[in-house]
Amino acid sequence: MSHSQTARSRFQVASWSETLYVDIDGVGATRADVYYPKRGLTQAAVGYTYTGEIEGTGTLVYLIAYKADAAPVLGLEQFIGSIGGHEGSCVFRHIGSQDADGVSARVEVIPGMGTGGLETLVGEAQLEIVGHSDDGYDLVLSYDIS
Repeated sequence: MSHSQTARSRFQVASWSETLYVDIDGVGATRADVYYPKRGLTQAAVGYTYTGEIEGTGTLVYLIAYKADAAPVLGLEQFIGSIGGHEGSCVFRHIGSQDADGVSARVEVIPGMGTGGLETLVGEAQLEIVGHSDDGYDLVLSYDIS
């Protein structure tokens, strides 16, 4: 879908807490006191901070299905702040995958979940993260507000 406006921003991971809830094989690895299954399911509670034309914070829960190749990732994020000068809140749906090289995901605004100036927001972004960055990651949201 094509949208008439774009908002460019950078986001940083402010917090990340991941917990295992299914370990299929009982085989995995522990890194920084967190156990990652070779095959299994985890839940990650994540906080993002956004700067630029998207300014604010996001509270996100990811569900991750670890397996031998790219792990499917699903998430819901409540964003509070401003997009293109419109203040309020909205909910993003993340659908993608992650592997040892990075993350690829489609981020979509869920219609009907906005408040304030973002109540009628519709839009989407493609998220591509390769490697680790100490200064954040780019996100460009294509959107419309009616």
